[in-house]
Amino acid sequence: MHEFQRVLIANRGEIALRVLRALRTLEIESVAIYSDADASARPTIEADRAFRMPGVSPAETYLNGAQIVEIARRSDCDAVHPGYGFLSENSEFARLCRENSLTFIGPSPEALATSGNKLACKKLAEARGIPVVPYTPDPLEDANEAARFAEEIGFPVLLKSAFGGGGRGIKEVSSRDDIREAFESSRREAESAFGRSAVFVEKKLVRPRHIEVQILASQGSAEVVHLGERECSIQRRFQKLVELSPSPVVDAETRERIARHAITLAKAVEYSNAGTMEFLRDSDTGEFYFLEVNARLQVEHPVTELVNGIDLVASQIEVARHGKLPFRQKDVRPSGVAIECRINSEDPLSDFVPNTGRIEYLRLPAGPGVRVDTALYEGLEVTPYYDSLLAKLIAWGPSFEEARRRQLTALHEFKLVGVTTTIPLHREVMVTPSFVHGELSTSFLSDSGVLKRVSEEAQRSDPDRFAIAALILSKNQFREPTSPRLGVATAPRPPSFERGGRFIDGL
Repeated sequence: MHEFQRVLIANRGEIALRVLRALRTLEIESVAIYSDADASARPTIEADRAFRMPGVSPAETYLNGAQIVEIARRSDCDAVHPGYGFLSENSEFARLCRENSLTFIGPSPEALATSGNKLACKKLAEARGIPVVPYTPDPLEDANEAARFAEEIGFPVLLKSAFGGGGRGIKEVSSRDDIREAFESSRREAESAFGRSAVFVEKKLVRPRHIEVQILASQGSAEVVHLGERECSIQRRFQKLVELSPSPVVDAETRERIARHAITLAKAVEYSNAGTMEFLRDSDTGEFYFLEVNARLQVEHPVTELVNGIDLVASQIEVARHGKLPFRQKDVRPSGVAIECRINSEDPLSDFVPNTGRIEYLRLPAGPGVRVDTALYEGLEVTPYYDSLLAKLIAWGPSFEEARRRQLTALHEFKLVGVTTTIPLHREVMVTPSFVHGELSTSFLSDSGVLKRVSEEAQRSDPDRFAIAALILSKNQFREPTSPRLGVATAPRPPSFERGGRFIDGL
């Protein structure tokens, strides 16, 4: 049993803020790290202590495992919470924490190494009778090998990184003529994103549904519980945009079946802490196929929290410090439906190209069943250095229809000026008939015509834009000039935020 006095949060933005809040509820001190670009970020301001990591690139800062561990040691931390993304699935970082007597709040280094190998996980699933989409069992050496296997199982196929996820390194191939270029592109992207270029071929299902099961496991996976499923079928470039729980096509019998698969896999890799087992559902046959393990908390975890009334981040911390689950399967009593929309600084009408700029005006939605996870504030600079996710808007209701209406209302209330976002896209998704009737697939955006309708709507006048523009103009008349801090021009700290403790630059 480990009683944590102080935990370092090895992440940034809304992720770091989410972990910080969980630490506060457990009365544990928080230590933040920040890059020069994040000197005025909310986690930097609100943590009990904050350490600067010079630079702005992820490699210099949030991926610099050795420096993060050194900060944790120098600040007398007991543990490190990696959040999600960055080093959260890095087995070497987890091992480095262990070697420095720091508890890594997540799976063991050994479990991370296994779950991070997609081919190894697929083989484990097959050995236990869990259906798997046809794939090459070993990494491919050249494009000719990929072409031979693709012709054997039939096009279309996917070229995928053997290590890593998040949609990176995935290339869809429809014919032999395209496979060489796709193979080289997939390898380059995998090497850049994960430091390993190994790729394999997997059969592409036509219009599948993407469904995942949330699990929580004690140390050594002696106990494993599931918290139901999430549907994450609405995607762009194999990256999720909208998630909901429960899935409209998963009945009680199917839920128990795929949950058993998820628990079986968790025990096979001796998994501990929070994780997600991902599946694809064949729209023609209804069969579920194991896809991969996400050995971390997911961006979409709030929908599971709202449906089950469970704080997953606090549960992670409890497992890490006590080794045991804070609840049993019989204690999990889901209720209602939750929908999450990812508010990204991207232009849906320009192939989701990332957008940067200053947040000039911000009005967040509220109301019964509405939750906003964000670290935004007016004056914040959205930089090109990190992920484009600005906020997660989540709505809960006793039924799907009530959750959908609350989400739609909240999307109309959400006002953000300064960068282009995906809010107009989400508003259109919420009223699209196929979404309303639960007819989803990973091809939803192209099949539903959502983007065309968003484009048409953008050509009409926005009744709010003149009022917002007038407000921005009046504010700018009284705006004080910003001052450079740490060599980076940053917005002034929002005066309404309370600093949790002192700032410490460097080590």
